Amino acid sequence: MMRGGAFLEADWRRETLRTNLWLVPAVEAAVAAALFACTVLLDRSAYNGRFSLPTWVLSGAADGARQILTTVAAAIITVVGLVFSITIVALTLASTQFGPRMLRNFIRDRGTQLTLGTFVATFFYTVLVLVAIGPGPHGDFVPHLSITVSLALTVVDLAVLIYFIHHIATMIQLPQVIASIADDLGRAIETQGGTDTDVPGTLRAGPTEDELIRRIESSGATIPTPASGYLQYIRHERLVLIATESGAVLHLPYRPGHFLVRGQPLATVWPAEAAPEVAQELTRGHVTGPYRTLTQDVSFGVDQLVEIAIRALSSAVNDTFTALTCIDWLSECLCRITTGWHPQRVHRDVSGHIRVIAYQADYDRLVQRAFEKIRQSAPGMPAVMIRQLDGLHKIMEQTSAPARRQVLLEQAAMIQRSCDASVPEEADRLDVRRRYRALLALRDDVEPAPAEL
Repeated sequence: MMRGGAFLEADWRRETLRTNLWLVPAVEAAVAAALFACTVLLDRSAYNGRFSLPTWVLSGAADGARQILTTVAAAIITVVGLVFSITIVALTLASTQFGPRMLRNFIRDRGTQLTLGTFVATFFYTVLVLVAIGPGPHGDFVPHLSITVSLALTVVDLAVLIYFIHHIATMIQLPQVIASIADDLGRAIETQGGTDTDVPGTLRAGPTEDELIRRIESSGATIPTPASGYLQYIRHERLVLIATESGAVLHLPYRPGHFLVRGQPLATVWPAEAAPEVAQELTRGHVTGPYRTLTQDVSFGVDQLVEIAIRALSSAVNDTFTALTCIDWLSECLCRITTGWHPQRVHRDVSGHIRVIAYQADYDRLVQRAFEKIRQSAPGMPAVMIRQLDGLHKIMEQTSAPARRQVLLEQAAMIQRSCDASVPEEADRLDVRRRYRALLALRDDVEPAPAEL
């Protein structure tokens, strides 16, 4: 079921914080500072004779301690440079092979962030311990426990480095990249696709959605977009509150994922008298930015998989099997959408009155986005056509709704026509026709197959 607006906003904020390379290292550096404060406090207590350190703690003079810590810090900072270099190489490969829009998937990878953070935290901790060495009332103060912990962190860093090399080698493999995108898309589908609150036959207060749309179109006032960018997130609950306080109804003609130009209509308000008051508060109800996100934009995940497939089918790459893998995962995600997926379009206040009517991506459009561009990029390629028909077959098995089945049949018919027009070999055309015939057999009202089938 679709979760509430507070959960979606939390997802959006978490996604925003996750898509950077500084947050996790900063948090780990803060943890390293706290660890240093604890260990150096114990070292001070041992130095003042309040207790004795365990026998496994390293001992030595101040000069030897400085030499050890300097060597460790130099080695750590060298490895940090290596890790950054490997990361940049991975990002470059991702941009070339998967497309520039895939870079955010690598930047947000937790394994990379934790590796960078671990090395940065160890270096920070080692430098703090090095600075702590100095003269004291009982001779030189040498934080033996802190030095021991620093060496232990170095051993941990070695294990993390081995993990990172394995992780990068696995992460840049195409099947893993595609599966990761599909997994993110699947979670977005489950998050966003519950049951629409405006269920037919349910008693609701005030005019219906169609009546309100007619009023808005006839006498509503438009509010322009304050800044250009991709619409990333809409705070529907806040918009409902704003509309309730103004006694208005908002109609949002765009959904997250659309690019808005400054001055373009962002929302339409009815009655028109409420527009100035709503416009002042509307900036708190939406977020625009330079890129798309999956938080409220399921079609973005579909587009990512389609982009990889199209790039694989290009003459420069010519990697048919990668395209087939993308089709498989697209089919799996669309199977989730086929049953019980109804993004919330109408948002009401506590009294049951409609306050926000939002534009949402629908089933028909998602199916078209998943199949049409790949079909257009694969003329004369029966392997791709067969895999697309197999995917449509799997999706069609999951639904009995005539309207949704008709969308799938339309896509299958276009694939069949493309095959007849572009595949020269009769045996290949027969293979595609057999898949098409199997799809037609799933219809509730099976029509006689055309003579040429």
